[in-house]
Amino acid sequence: MALPHAQPLDVIGVGPLGPGVHEAVSTSLLKTDRLQLLHLVLPARRDQPEHTVDDECTVQCIEGNVEVRMPGGTRRLGPGQLVVLPARQRHSLTARVDSAVLVTLLLQHGDAGHGGGAGHRNPPT
Repeated sequence: MALPHAQPLDVIGVGPLGPGVHEAVSTSLLKTDRLQLLHLVLPARRDQPEHTVDDECTVQCIEGNVEVRMPGGTRRLGPGQLVVLPARQRHSLTARVDSAVLVTLLLQHGDAGHGGGAGHRNPPT
């Protein structure tokens, strides 16, 4: 059963999960025709494989420590930090400790693109 998405103008909580982060699951918080917000829970030492999305996106660390790895280098994010990735930027995510990030995707007709890999295109709902 899919979880319901928030709607525009709804208030969405994206604060740290604290001790519950290790039991939490990734969710799609909001999806419109042009925007998707994903709350990704990244267990320690479990990588999200390399992938791309068709448009710019942001990855914001809510808690933990996350590495955004790209062919040109790695960006390390701590709580409250974010990085904006250019369109079609190949990247993977690695959490050193149990972590959570907020990913903001720009969509084209409800789709983040066909960049390949097990990426942001088909998140849990």
